[in-house]
Amino acid sequence: MEMKALEEDLRHFEFLANNSKEIIEKQVDSYRQQHSYAGTIIGFTVLFIPFFLNSLGDSNQILQFISILPIALFIGSILLMLSIFRGKPLDQALSVTKYKELLTKSYKEVLLFEIEANKTSYLKNNGVTLKGNKRYMQGVGLTTIAILICIILLLVSTFIAIERSPTKVQVVSLSQKPSSTITIDSLQQLQIISLPKK
Repeated sequence: MEMKALEEDLRHFEFLANNSKEIIEKQVDSYRQQHSYAGTIIGFTVLFIPFFLNSLGDSNQILQFISILPIALFIGSILLMLSIFRGKPLDQALSVTKYKELLTKSYKEVLLFEIEANKTSYLKNNGVTLKGNKRYMQGVGLTTIAILICIILLLVSTFIAIERSPTKVQVVSLSQKPSSTITIDSLQQLQIISLPKK
């Protein structure tokens, strides 16, 4: 009976140890995924800036001046995304250096140690991940605003170009006239109709 109670007690600790380990793994995976997204946004931004500037090449000077704003927002976004990469690496709970020390401990003590290590790691990592999330969301916000401004500027530039474009006049050459048209020779051959006498 006592053995059964001990097993149930250990199951409780095993559950907490496994659950806390899974939370740490999810935290680390989320942080890595955020790094991947940040890299994608940096790549997109670096490719979009030359395309945008090229599209505004012959546009109004006022539009070119306004285009400084989205470029500044893009640069701010890139700097925020790069600062995510400079963050501290996350702590991944139980360290290999502790294994030797844990060899002398009982199973229950090992589980308790793992639970405490996971809790400490989560609290340490939480500060880093919250800071990273904040920077990431600010970077995404800046990128979104910059893209919207770029789209508006490109549309305005297109409409101004349409209004400024000259009206095209098609010149028809006399040598390429259809067969049903009257030639000068045929006009000379026509008889002049005399007007009735008064």
